[in-house]
Amino acid sequence: MRNIAIIGGTGIYNPEALSGFEEIVVNTPYGRVKANKGQIAGNSVTFITRHGLGHKLPPHKVNYRANIWALKSLGVEEIFATTAVGSLNEKMCAGDFVVCDQLLDFTKSRANTFYDDENHGVAHVDFTNPYCPRLRSVVIDCLAMTGSAYHESGTYVCAEGPRFETAAEIRMYKILGGDLVGMTNAPESVLAREAEICYVNVSIVTNMAAGISPTPLSHSEVVAAMSVSITKMNSLIADFIEYRGEVDSSCTCTEAMKEFGGFKL
Repeated sequence: MRNIAIIGGTGIYNPEALSGFEEIVVNTPYGRVKANKGQIAGNSVTFITRHGLGHKLPPHKVNYRANIWALKSLGVEEIFATTAVGSLNEKMCAGDFVVCDQLLDFTKSRANTFYDDENHGVAHVDFTNPYCPRLRSVVIDCLAMTGSAYHESGTYVCAEGPRFETAAEIRMYKILGGDLVGMTNAPESVLAREAEICYVNVSIVTNMAAGISPTPLSHSEVVAAMSVSITKMNSLIADFIEYRGEVDSSCTCTEAMKEFGGFKL
């Protein structure tokens, strides 16, 4: 049995898929986390809505540490995270899936590590490759069996938000090699690595970024674009959960903190 978590971003919430799931509350040193827990295809599945029910938490206020700690305490071994993004890359169009392989972190005010007090000590996790290569292979394999447009790699730029970016910032991100811009993949992906959980991010392009888009950006535009892609994303999540194939890639995510004695709850 696989122990999987789905972290849903903007627009990703399918009550029908959670039929029969148990609503649970997990207490962590960083606060309480609400989740839905159940089984699909013989696998344990935990679903967390990143922004809370009703999309009440802005990106910089999401309690990333509590979410990842809660999932670790539930024995989760694989995290499938979804994100809605703007595109800096003309080849990545609205509706496309992108299985990210790199990250540029431009956040400013977020707690981005578990190792920042005397209880946990000092540790430096390797983050050369931010996303689990094994899970990326699984997702790519699932996407290859669908008719969806997708890209096997892409660099996610995480901005602080909650405002959208300036045209100058987008030009800078593009020069630095960014393909996509969003507001939630850092520090979430970093914390998952510290917690020694395999983590994959699948982004859906909802719009072209500021200065590339011919019109001003709005949150309603993002939500409307996600509503078009929601069925395909939910189908991909189901395929990921039910996946039984073999993958060539391996990973060292579960030993990321081995040098420091491993991650301890």
